[in-house]
Amino acid sequence: MSSISSFRFRLRWPFKSRFLARLKIALLRGFAQRARDNSITLIALAVAIGLVVGAATCLLQHLLALIHWLLFATPLIGHLSAGDADGPIRIAAVTILGCFLYGLVAAAERRWRGRDVVDPIEANALYGGRMSLRDSLSLTAMTLFSTGVGASVGMEAAYTQSGGGFASQLGQLFRMRRGDLRILVGCGTAAAIAAAFNAPLAGAFYAFELVIGSYSLAALAPVGLASVSAALVGRSVFGTYSIFLVPQQLAPTNIDFFYFVVIGFAGAGVGIAAMRAVTGVERVLQRVQMARGLRPLVAGLGLAAMALLYPQVLGAGHGAIQLTVDGVFTVGTLAGILLAKIAASALSVGTGMRGGMFSSSLFLGCLLGALIGKGAALLSPSVANFEITFTLAGMGAVGAAIIGAPVTMILLVLETTGNYDITIGVIVSVVLASFASRQWFGYSFSTWRFHQRGLRLRGAFDVGWLSDITARQLMRRDPVFVSVNETLETARQTFPVGSVKRLFVLEETGGFRGVLDTAALHLVTAPAEATAKRVGDLLPEPQEPILPGTPIRTILNQFEQQEVETLAVVGDMTARRVLGFVTEAFVLKRYNRELERRRSEELGDSELFGSSTET
Repeated sequence: MSSISSFRFRLRWPFKSRFLARLKIALLRGFAQRARDNSITLIALAVAIGLVVGAATCLLQHLLALIHWLLFATPLIGHLSAGDADGPIRIAAVTILGCFLYGLVAAAERRWRGRDVVDPIEANALYGGRMSLRDSLSLTAMTLFSTGVGASVGMEAAYTQSGGGFASQLGQLFRMRRGDLRILVGCGTAAAIAAAFNAPLAGAFYAFELVIGSYSLAALAPVGLASVSAALVGRSVFGTYSIFLVPQQLAPTNIDFFYFVVIGFAGAGVGIAAMRAVTGVERVLQRVQMARGLRPLVAGLGLAAMALLYPQVLGAGHGAIQLTVDGVFTVGTLAGILLAKIAASALSVGTGMRGGMFSSSLFLGCLLGALIGKGAALLSPSVANFEITFTLAGMGAVGAAIIGAPVTMILLVLETTGNYDITIGVIVSVVLASFASRQWFGYSFSTWRFHQRGLRLRGAFDVGWLSDITARQLMRRDPVFVSVNETLETARQTFPVGSVKRLFVLEETGGFRGVLDTAALHLVTAPAEATAKRVGDLLPEPQEPILPGTPIRTILNQFEQQEVETLAVVGDMTARRVLGFVTEAFVLKRYNRELERRRSEELGDSELFGSSTET
């Protein structure tokens, strides 16, 4: 190429590159605008999310099996918690060294990330479904690391985090509305649970109960299709699988329901104890001021010691669940593993190792149910052949207490066993455990963690809009001012009755003093008194203003506390320069309108209370 041709190429190429980039952005924006206005797009995205998340979940399961094969020499189709590892020395070495390395990597990752990871529940509750895919993948990798070295946590946190993060990123790419984006995050988590457990119904209701916060017709189709799509992907990879197999069809007798009641209340107690234990470990480590990077080493030492007696405490516990269902453990062994598993989970989570308690809660419940079942067999020999029903009831009860999703637990047992008769007994235990845990404790594990961080969240209900609507959007910008030193007579002449409704009294420095009703200026009738008194005399104490970023919930609280109908909005609390004002009537009107609009979206009719204006 000649020098002239080369120069022309270099001259034209930047303009061509910019043109193509702008064209691409314009086309993408146009497609996104059409997509967000089309309900079919939401369904299509949900199916795509189900397929991708289902495949990703299967990949993570394969990676975990490969890591355990490399580190613990477990069979590729085996389980670490089933005791398939290659001897106690290898277990101790891998667990201690692995947890130590995890602490170092986690400390570096925390410095690199620089912020907390927002999980799907928090994202839907506070941020309208917005999640960071990079942070989600980082958490997924760290969860795979912790579970891979034997930490007593489950991979479900990684599955749902990556699924929700991918769904959120896809929804943001298409500029989906806030309500639709929250539904897509639910689709991602539903797909993850459905693929992990081959349980599409449980996956869907996991999303409804925990991630979306409610069941609605608008979310039914996308969440259901995402869950089914992911389950089909899982079945194509693993076949018709289950986390455990029930050897026979069983039907509980009337006397069994007494034990189901016992299991329900006992399950709540075990669940609360497990959650309290996690917090206890965290407080002890904070009290001794141990460096966060070294805390996982404490978990490694504890896990290695407990695994010498009970290797079932390692990992998520899926393999040990099957052993418990098969009834291979004695009463003493069941009690020992139950206590050890609570301690192992508390050490793993309390020292900062990534992972959830979904699988741990299922295993703890199985141990509790089997223990009560063996005790029932001693009291009533007729139930000896039906101990497995108590095992499954315990699994649902403790799972409901810790996870906070009772319908999900019921459906998980139903889909796993295919036995409706057993499920009836499980319903009794799950409902009582859920009720008792809320009465005695008031939190599930996820909401308890929010409480520990100072977040007042009891679920994924969308309360983030309460922070999004601030005084800046609500205020009027036409306040009428009067000086604090102006006489009442002058003020009455300047502002006769009916001219303005309210006056904003300013100090000599220009700062806000208070709000004065114009009618108050005309209450003084004596001319001498009107000449002597000043406007400031009617406001002996300064009133409290609000800032432009004050959320609507705080504004409503201020109206109630100050017992006023108008609040001034100032630029800062030092100079107190008035920017505008908000009225109680308008704030309440806007608040009620937002409530109605969100309720109409839940019912599947966006114009039930009027047209939506959300963009």
